[in-house]
Amino acid sequence: MRKAWVALLLASVSVTPAVMANTPAAPTATAGQDQAQRPPADAPYRNAKLPLETRVADLLARMTLEEKIAQITSVWDTKVEIQDAQDRFDPAKAKSKHPHGLGQLARPSDRKGPVSPRVSPPRSIADSIAYVNAVQKWAVEDTRLGIPVLFHEEALHGLAAQDATSYPQSIGLASTWDPDLLREINSAIAREVRARGVHLVLSPVVDVARDPRWGRIEETFGEDPHLVSEMGVAAVEGLQGTNRARVLGPGKVFATLKHMTGHGQPESGTNIGPAPIAERTLREVFFPPFEAVVTRTGVEAVMASYNEIDGVPSHANKWLLGDVLRGEWKFPGAVVSDYYAIEQMVGIHRIAGSNADAAKRALAAGVDSELPNATAYSTLLDAVRKGEVSQSAIDTATSRMLSIKFRAGLFENPYAKLADTKINHSPESVALARTAAAKSFVLLKNEGAALPLSLDTQQTIAVIGPNSDVARLGGYYGIPPETVTPLQGIRALVGDKAKIVHAEGVKITEDDDWWADEVKLADPTENRKRIAQAVEAARGADTILLFIGDTEQTSREAWADAHLGDRASLDLVGEQQELFDAMKALGKKLVVVLVNGRPPSYPKIAEQADAILETWYGGEQQGHAIADTLFGRVNPGGKLPVTVARHVGQLPMVYNVKPSAQRGYLFDTTKPLYPFGYGLSYTRFTLSAPRLSAASVKAGGSVDVLVDVTNAGAREGDEVVQVYVRDKVASVTRPIKELKAFRRVTLKPGETRTVKLTLGAEAFQMWNIDMKRVIEPGEFEIMTGADSATLQTVTLAVTP
Repeated sequence: MRKAWVALLLASVSVTPAVMANTPAAPTATAGQDQAQRPPADAPYRNAKLPLETRVADLLARMTLEEKIAQITSVWDTKVEIQDAQDRFDPAKAKSKHPHGLGQLARPSDRKGPVSPRVSPPRSIADSIAYVNAVQKWAVEDTRLGIPVLFHEEALHGLAAQDATSYPQSIGLASTWDPDLLREINSAIAREVRARGVHLVLSPVVDVARDPRWGRIEETFGEDPHLVSEMGVAAVEGLQGTNRARVLGPGKVFATLKHMTGHGQPESGTNIGPAPIAERTLREVFFPPFEAVVTRTGVEAVMASYNEIDGVPSHANKWLLGDVLRGEWKFPGAVVSDYYAIEQMVGIHRIAGSNADAAKRALAAGVDSELPNATAYSTLLDAVRKGEVSQSAIDTATSRMLSIKFRAGLFENPYAKLADTKINHSPESVALARTAAAKSFVLLKNEGAALPLSLDTQQTIAVIGPNSDVARLGGYYGIPPETVTPLQGIRALVGDKAKIVHAEGVKITEDDDWWADEVKLADPTENRKRIAQAVEAARGADTILLFIGDTEQTSREAWADAHLGDRASLDLVGEQQELFDAMKALGKKLVVVLVNGRPPSYPKIAEQADAILETWYGGEQQGHAIADTLFGRVNPGGKLPVTVARHVGQLPMVYNVKPSAQRGYLFDTTKPLYPFGYGLSYTRFTLSAPRLSAASVKAGGSVDVLVDVTNAGAREGDEVVQVYVRDKVASVTRPIKELKAFRRVTLKPGETRTVKLTLGAEAFQMWNIDMKRVIEPGEFEIMTGADSATLQTVTLAVTP
């Protein structure tokens, strides 16, 4: 199997008992103990009425070293070694390969590990459940201690499995600026995952993404620490439950917070590249989402990131995983490796001479489990016997992994029930996917009210472009029972009220398999023939709807040297600009619909198109949602979670820059194509100047910000009220503005609502010259508006 798969299933699993690293190790069984001796049925660890800590300690004391190490490793690449010719689980092979049990098994939904589902179709729901139950029957009944297996799956925007509901990609969900919606979506995802007997998912991603060249930007909630924090908290609460839930209720699964940290601004925008980020920037920009989720939810797992910071890869970073995560933030759960990341300390980072050395460094840094395989951590057996690794270090990691199994209820009920699958891809989930897609769309331009389109008079509409008749789902995708392409959605809505003509226009890549290593651009000569065909198709149209952007191959995770996904340019790939030029030359109303995972650079299109709608990767129901939006059944209200640069020469291009940034260029501008937080509507909103509940507050206090929002147009619509803060004078440089609060509201025509947003002490905190988090008294600008560039300001005094 190719280890080139450096990250499809970013790893996780977590746990945390009261047995901490500084607690004396419990008595432990020796390797020479009789393996046939099974604990009595009434052993304390089997008693669900006892405290979790007691159960963990009792089980740990009964385990051999081999059994402990089995619990801190996983199986994925070698899955085929424990299966029969029909890919069914084979308990005899499992007993031979894993005589001491199995800690985790990655993605039970797939048949052969890291292989494209187009090459090896995933298991059906029934087969997946049967597989999980067969594994658990072996683990519970045929291993000495009867420890159930923990299964994990990808569920970034829906379970990445056969016949699961597919929601918009994360960057699209961030564009909703609606944490409640994200909580609801992740609750629905959790139900589908749990119904298949899986208790852990490898999501959400809370990397702050500050480089659009990076192919994984689509997996993130954007560039702002506060927005990412709020969406991350909502995602975890949807998966696990609210009120810091650390014991799974019905239909819930444990989340894995990833990737800690600096991953979202790699050097040169290339995946796993060094993150040359200073500590103050780490603490102000990249740490906040992780801290928010750890301190506000019961998240059970945190995954370390591939990159290095100041010469230290995250998987060997004791300061990052120990001092900050466990020390400052009091994280009690498990830290897990990203896929193959421990091995990368040998082959890429070159800080270890062997997998055994890498394993010792990762364990010492606080990595409790290696995913997806036991390549490095299997060497810990010899390391302990040689005295190179302490037994207590193994016990601590094992305890954390066992704890998650107890918290998941696996010892009481390890099996899935086929009857539970009735919630899979339910009508409610499908409707939610459609709603989420529509709420994620961002209207970037609407010159002369080009949108929405009307069907009151007979007309011809040309649906053109490489993304017009395909449902782009983005990375870490599932395979829903059905998808709706834009062309299908438009035809379904329009019916016989208009004539629809269609042409592909250009082909972007020869293939669009996200898993495939090679990416081959379509032949330009053939594309120009397609452009000529599209011109003829659109020549008699009244309106042209042009669908352009990316495929799953032109913007994706670069998980190996042979599997790339980052780009040096933000321009549209292939002959798409030529296609736009040809459509524009026809002199028709031209509406551009962007379908992509990254914000592309398209200044000419931004200038010349009549309307532009950003739809990202909109999930399985994107076609219906796009049609609803284009024809006014839905009023777009999404806002950009990223700044859109004009070209790569402007990068990094973010809204919360320091005062000395972006002085200017010769022969060019520092202004973005579209600012962070931007998005139009089919109606018109007016926002009042902000009012404060007090003109001054004491440091550590809070203040309410009130803004009157009026829908001055003729349609019901959504507006997002955004609150930014600037420290006018500080002991260290501060950003020119920082998002600190927001709320999406729905207003009917003529309706006015007063939106109250509270700024707590954290809104005024900073890291001072001594790297201490403080509030420095002084004046703060409180800025409000509908995007980061159009703001009204009031001054607040913060007193000692």
